[in-house]
Amino acid sequence: MPPTDFEVPGPQMNKSYNHDVLVIGSGAAGMTVALQLADKHRIALLSKSSIKSGSTWFAQGGIAAVFDNEDSTDAHFQDTLAAGAGLCHEDAVKYTVENGPEAIHWLIEQGVQFTQNHNNAEYHLTQEGGHSHRRILHTADATGKEVSTSLSDRVAERSNIELFEHHVIVDLITQADKNSSRIRCTGAYVLDTQSDRVCVFQAKVVILATGGASKAYLYTSNPDGATGDGIAVAWRRGCRVANMEFNQFHPTCLYHPNAKAFLMTEALRGEGAYLRLPDGERFMTKFHSKAELAPRDIVARAIDHEMKRLGSDCVYLDITHKPAEFIESHFPTVKAQCLAYGIDITKEPIPVVPAAHYTCGGIMVNKMGQTDLWNLYAIGETAFTGLHGANRMASNSLVECVVYGRSAAAAIDQTIETIPEPESARPWDESRVTHSDEDVVISHNWDELRRFMWDYVGIVRTQKRLERAKHRAELLQKEIQDYYSNYKISRDLLELRNLVLVAELIIRCAKQRKESRGLHYTLDYPKTSPIAKDTIMVPINYAGQNIVVNKD
Repeated sequence: MPPTDFEVPGPQMNKSYNHDVLVIGSGAAGMTVALQLADKHRIALLSKSSIKSGSTWFAQGGIAAVFDNEDSTDAHFQDTLAAGAGLCHEDAVKYTVENGPEAIHWLIEQGVQFTQNHNNAEYHLTQEGGHSHRRILHTADATGKEVSTSLSDRVAERSNIELFEHHVIVDLITQADKNSSRIRCTGAYVLDTQSDRVCVFQAKVVILATGGASKAYLYTSNPDGATGDGIAVAWRRGCRVANMEFNQFHPTCLYHPNAKAFLMTEALRGEGAYLRLPDGERFMTKFHSKAELAPRDIVARAIDHEMKRLGSDCVYLDITHKPAEFIESHFPTVKAQCLAYGIDITKEPIPVVPAAHYTCGGIMVNKMGQTDLWNLYAIGETAFTGLHGANRMASNSLVECVVYGRSAAAAIDQTIETIPEPESARPWDESRVTHSDEDVVISHNWDELRRFMWDYVGIVRTQKRLERAKHRAELLQKEIQDYYSNYKISRDLLELRNLVLVAELIIRCAKQRKESRGLHYTLDYPKTSPIAKDTIMVPINYAGQNIVVNKD
C-alpha cells in the first residue's frame, strides 16, 4: 500500500511493471550493477532524462587505481585517509583500493578506452590533488563521457535490461514480510515525464543509484538531475543517513555569465596549472605545502578566502606556461569549451570560482550496498560507504561506483532466489488533485533554497547562519508539502520536494558537528576535535535492519 500522504480514493489505470531488479539511476554505478546482473535476471534501468545525462557523463578528470609499479595500494590507502581528515572508514578504503584495478579491467572489457602513452602501450596516468603518485587513468579530459558511452552501449546490447528514460522516482513502495516482522522494499512509484503519468514498478530488489544533491546550492558543477532523490526517498522510508554536512566544493568551476556549470578538471592542476590572483600572484603556497595539489577542501577554502579578502568575483587558473600542443592533447574538452566563451587557455588564464560538486555523505550502507531497509540497496554518490570521510579525494568516486556496483550485484545474485515475489501494489491515484496555475511557486522556492544554502551552508559556516537556514528550510518544507498534496506532480516539484528535505539533513548534520573538519568549516568551532565521529541521522520510522557500514 502506498504511504498515507499519497492515498486518495478512485485509482486510475496507470502502467505497472514487474522485474527481478529495479535500478534507479543510469550513471556508472547504476549501469555497472545492471550489467553485472543481466545474465540471470530481468532488470529495469531508470534514467531521469537520457541515459547519458547524469554526473558520470560530465566527469572530466578520471578514475583512481594503482597501475604504476612505483605506486602501491598502501599509498592509495594512506592518501585517501589523509584527504578524508580522520573520518574515512579504513575497511571501506582498503576494500575500494584493493578492488580498484579489477574494476578498471572490467571497464576496459566493456570497451572503455583510456588514454595511453605515445611512446608505449601503457596507460597514461595523471596526478590530482591529495594523490602522492600518478594513478589517475583517464580518457583525455572526458573520462566520464567515455565510461558512460561504453557502458550504455553494453546496456543496449543486453536483452534482459529494459531501459526507461525520462522516468523520475516519486517514492519507494514497501510491504510487510509475511514470514517476519520486517518491512521490505518492493518497488517504487515513478513519474513518466513524457506522459505525465505515475507508473508502478515492482521488483524483488530495488537499487538506488541516483547520485548526489549538489543542486541544493546556487553554484554547482552538477547537471540538473543532482537533486538528492535517492537520499530523500530512502530517508522517508526509514533509512539512516550520515555525514551530510560534508558537501565538497570543486575549487575551479568556470566563471562566466553564460557558463551554467562547467568545471575545470583537477587534472589541470595535476599537470602544472597555477592558481593566481587577479594581479597574477600565486597564492596556494601560503595555504598548503602541496600548493595547487592540496586536497580540494583546502583549495576551495583558500580561493573563498582570497575572493572575500579582495572583493574579487573570481581567481584565475593558469596553464599558459605549458606548450600549446600539450594543452591541446591533454585537455581538448576544456580548451574547446573555454574557446566557446572567448577564452583561449593556451594564451590566457581561466576565471574560476568554487562550486558545489560532490555529496560525501548519503544513505548508510555496508560493503555490499545494503541499506537499513530489506531488499533496498544504494550505490554511488547517493550512498555513504565510509570511503570519503570528511573530504573525497579526487577521482575516487568513479572507482567507488564500479567497485560497489560489482559487490552489490554479487550479494544480490546470491540471495535473490530466496526473496518472494512482491504482492501487487496499490495503483497511484491522483483523482482529487488539480493542475496548478501557480508553477511560479516552484521556481521561486527553488531559487530561495539554493540561495540560502549557498549563503548560510556554504564553504564557511557559523551556527547563526545554520540556524537561519534551518528555519527557512522548515518553512519551505511546509509550503512544498501543501503544494504537493493538492496539485498534480511534476519533475520540478518532485525534485524540489526531495532537495529541501536533503537540505534540511545537511543543515542538521552541520549543526550537530561542533568542530571544523575536512569540508565542514565553521568559524564558531575552528579547531578539529581529537575524536573523529560520523554524524548519523536516524529517522523516526527507522527501518531497523541494523546494517553495519562496511562490515561483513
